[in-house]
Amino acid sequence: MLSGSLVAMVTPMRGDGAIDHTAWDRLIDWHIESGTAGLVVGGTTGESATVTDEELAHLTQRACERARQRIAIVVGVGSSSTATCVERARRCSQLPVAGILVVTPAYNRPTQEGLYRHFAAVAEASSKPVILYNVPARTAVDMLPATVGRLSQLGRISAVKEAVPGPERVRELLAACRQGFVVLSGDDATAREALLAGARGVISVTANVAPGAMGAMVAAAIRGDGESAARLDAPLAALHRDLFLEANPIPVKWALAQAGRIERGIRLPLTELSAAYRPAVLAALRQAAALQ
Repeated sequence: MLSGSLVAMVTPMRGDGAIDHTAWDRLIDWHIESGTAGLVVGGTTGESATVTDEELAHLTQRACERARQRIAIVVGVGSSSTATCVERARRCSQLPVAGILVVTPAYNRPTQEGLYRHFAAVAEASSKPVILYNVPARTAVDMLPATVGRLSQLGRISAVKEAVPGPERVRELLAACRQGFVVLSGDDATAREALLAGARGVISVTANVAPGAMGAMVAAAIRGDGESAARLDAPLAALHRDLFLEANPIPVKWALAQAGRIERGIRLPLTELSAAYRPAVLAALRQAAALQ
């Protein structure tokens, strides 16, 4: 069962947009050393919209080989086309991964029945556990707890990454879903409250730059130690907020470059963090002791 602090990995790139595989290896090693519970390859933070299927497969295979089963690897296969998503799920589930992450279709705004059928088709095509991903702020569709509850009855679907903020959505999901179904927070700013409400982990942007601190906070919240979790979360609060001053992953990639972990590469239509926001992100990094 996936649990703990999972990182929504950035895809490190050089100035010309080419993937930096050496930096990729270094990031994986750092997360393993820092106690991160899992790596999510090719999600929103990994610039999934501009990473090709061939690049995604190579990054995932390389992550699995580098990790050597010391950490869970999850790969994002979402698409607004059900047929494309089914084919990606079939192909990527043949890789040595712990699961596949499937975001709700963006832009075309399906009904709840359409969402159910989309994910059911993906689950049928996959040979690995499927993690649903609901992020209405980016996709313009909210997969409701009742729909997740229906999908949780399908054996291949094992978890949901829920980015609707706050603990109430977590409680609704747990009430709607089969016993043992895993809820993961997809919102760093409210992850602590979600965990205390019954979520089993978080797929985190903040963990890209503060993996050890994020892992410690998540562990405290999962064991029900709200006081310790709040104390550990306080220095991370500015990161939770300021890593979203511009569209993710713009701020987090700039932050990692400032820390010397990656080059300052990002693919259009995304651009480097605006100068006006850089002091706030630097201050947040220092507050979290994520910048020496």
